[in-house]
Amino acid sequence: MRKITVIGLGAGDLQQLPLGVYRLLKQAECLVIRTEEHPVVPELRAEGIQMDSFDVLYEANDAFEDVYKGIVEKLLEMSTEQHVTYAVPGHPLVAERTVQLLIEKERAGEIELHLAGGSSFLDPIFTALRIDPIEGFQLLDGTDVKRDDIRMDQHVLIGQVYDAFVASDVKLTLMEKYPDEHEVTIVTAAGSAEEKLTSVALFELDRIVSLNNLTTIYVPPLAKRNQRLKEWSSFREIIATLRAPDGCPWDREQTHETLKRYVIEEAFELVQAIDEEDDEAIIEELGDVLLQVFLHAQIGEDNGYFSIEDVLETVSEKMIRRHPHVFGKTTADTTMEVLTNWQAIKDAEKPKRDSLLEGQERYASSLLTSYNYQKTAAKVGFDWPTIEGAFEKFQEEWLEFQEEVRHGGTTSQLDELGDVLFTIVNIARFLKISPEEAMWHTNEKFKSRFTYVEQCVKQGTGDFSSYSLEQLEQFWQQAKREEESNETR
Repeated sequence: MRKITVIGLGAGDLQQLPLGVYRLLKQAECLVIRTEEHPVVPELRAEGIQMDSFDVLYEANDAFEDVYKGIVEKLLEMSTEQHVTYAVPGHPLVAERTVQLLIEKERAGEIELHLAGGSSFLDPIFTALRIDPIEGFQLLDGTDVKRDDIRMDQHVLIGQVYDAFVASDVKLTLMEKYPDEHEVTIVTAAGSAEEKLTSVALFELDRIVSLNNLTTIYVPPLAKRNQRLKEWSSFREIIATLRAPDGCPWDREQTHETLKRYVIEEAFELVQAIDEEDDEAIIEELGDVLLQVFLHAQIGEDNGYFSIEDVLETVSEKMIRRHPHVFGKTTADTTMEVLTNWQAIKDAEKPKRDSLLEGQERYASSLLTSYNYQKTAAKVGFDWPTIEGAFEKFQEEWLEFQEEVRHGGTTSQLDELGDVLFTIVNIARFLKISPEEAMWHTNEKFKSRFTYVEQCVKQGTGDFSSYSLEQLEQFWQQAKREEESNETR
């Protein structure tokens, strides 16, 4: 079987190279290195060690992944003729993509792979920066840094920052979480005679010209929680602190039941911010909705029943399961196909019920319950063919209600009014309008206009009894005109 030995050249110069690694390099019958860009290479050549490099592949390919695959293909080809020794910067198993590709070949039974060790660039970097990795650190690839991978409470090392373009991408990603002035350190050639540390403000990261293959960016942790407010863990910690024995008395007393009304209130305040197209308000109201989620999750954890991880797992599984056209092999090219698949998957998940209407109740809203009942019945064909049927039914129920108002009693009037409201909800369903949202909008509109009437009264006599209904109606119409004027601006 073809044999390949992988050796790590370490991070520094010849003085830092272990004796065992040096001997393996000297004994190699066919030595090839990934790149000439390493401080030990010219010293090894001066020692009389013959070697070739794969630098030509870097020049021939635009994408690094193509370079790495090309290197592995060439190594496999060379190993058919002789035992190949392949030398890489640092340690073979630290930030070395070509070695990972070779390991895949080994697992597939294509080659016999020997990893002969070497020292990684991490040890000299820890030494240069005087940091202890047990405090928590991350090693990230500068060519593929993602915001959500970064832990602001840990030491962050970012490798592969070899030029200003990569540095710019890294900077912009970091600035999504860290302050612009946060000091970072550019570490070059750690552990060698050319070692250099340069500290700059984050926003200046891509303005440093001395970036190369031996460059690593160090981002120190933010120790104080108030500096890490963009992290989920910080928010969770805040909520846990509020619910702790020495936390806030009000927060400690809350239960799922006592918080129900706040969930509804915050959701509608978010809807209002969206309607007003106020981005700052949307941010604030989304935070208030998120607060409710975390409070309920913390209560669940305090009671020993569930945690936020259970919430995340459940909703993530559901999103993957109900989007097979995205995460699976199902095809859905239109919104209608997506909704059909969604409903079919949802129906299969639910236990069999005696009635289609079971589970459709929404106890916090009779309007939503009515909407859900009618929507469910319509799915099996129990529905007017067009909205005209719903309008005719409304007229019928409205006349019956008027008749009961004139000649009936309280019970029959209550019953007929319910029928009227039910038909209105049905009309809303045909128009794809949320009756709950429509009612909320009307309530807000009434509140705004009546507040205007109150202000007019206060500016006058200050007493409602001093005004006739006609005068109050004039104030009301003024409020409407001001609303219309504001909408046209």
